[in-house]
Amino acid sequence: MYLQKISLVNYKNIVSQSFDFQKKINCFVGENGVGKTNVLDAIYYLSFSKSYFNSVAIQNIRHGESFFMIEGDYLLNQRNEKIVCSLKKGQKKVLKRNGKSYEKFSEHIGQLPLVIISPADRDLVTEGSDTRRKFIDGVISQQNKTYLKDLISYNKVLSQRNALLKYFAANRTFDALNLGVYDEQLSEYGSRIYKVRKSFLEEFIPIFNQKHQIISGDKERVNLRYKSQLHDFSMETLLNKSLAKDKIIQHTTSGIHKDDLSFEIGAFPIKKFGSQGQQKSYLIALKLAQFEFIKQQSRVTPILLLDDIFDKLDENRVSQIIDLVNNDEFGQIFITDTHSERTENILKQGAKEYQVFRL
Repeated sequence: MYLQKISLVNYKNIVSQSFDFQKKINCFVGENGVGKTNVLDAIYYLSFSKSYFNSVAIQNIRHGESFFMIEGDYLLNQRNEKIVCSLKKGQKKVLKRNGKSYEKFSEHIGQLPLVIISPADRDLVTEGSDTRRKFIDGVISQQNKTYLKDLISYNKVLSQRNALLKYFAANRTFDALNLGVYDEQLSEYGSRIYKVRKSFLEEFIPIFNQKHQIISGDKERVNLRYKSQLHDFSMETLLNKSLAKDKIIQHTTSGIHKDDLSFEIGAFPIKKFGSQGQQKSYLIALKLAQFEFIKQQSRVTPILLLDDIFDKLDENRVSQIIDLVNNDEFGQIFITDTHSERTENILKQGAKEYQVFRL
């Protein structure tokens, strides 16, 4: 699969522009603020029907304009595919594939596999467990529609249970039978979600370790651990054990919505004991493992977006990454960088087929 062409109208700071791409490496170079990342974000939008950097859709419309439109022409399994995503102020977002609109955007997820590596990924290290759960869910959901449906259902029931707990507190009442209906559903969905996450991470962690060894030159020992309350108790038991606390706090304190990933270097949290370069290498390995996993599951080589990932890395690690993604295991790659000379020199040394866009 590869993206042959993209056309943008009123997307962020881009008025109107089109790009024709090479099958292998496409690099956008230029100063900060010229729109390099916005082009990559538009490519991401075509795969996920949303921005990677701004979840408020209307804020992606160029200032002073009333709409944006992104149009992409793909070659997928020897077929031409046209994806169009547009949004007009005051109206619903529209996503079309070959002229036909999607009723549910979730049906599009996984159709055009894609992985992005960006400075924004640092949130995976610095932010709370919710960010890391979203990473797990995002990887699994691209290829497992049942998991995505279970996840949506779980979150809906969780919201309803929390609302009921608030109602109990506000009205000084309690209805165990009513609460039990939600507990039964949470147990059913939560148990299935946990099993899929556990199975996924058993397969994913060895891939991550392998990618990190290559990037670091096998000089660092890192670890990735899955933390879940369901390791020790069933979902049903957890809900029963936490009921008294839930009634006081007025929300559900136990379950798979508390799952987390532990990022470690040596035996210590990388957030506290890893340098910026080490943290960046860790996150790049994490995303390259995501790429490999999705490729294995979908049997389609995802598009890879590398947004300003060379900052804070020494030249040796930059070269290791370029060498890694330049082999035949990877397909189409998009890179942004402010250091045009450095990028071009590295590409000239080893890249088989590349194109540079100066913005």
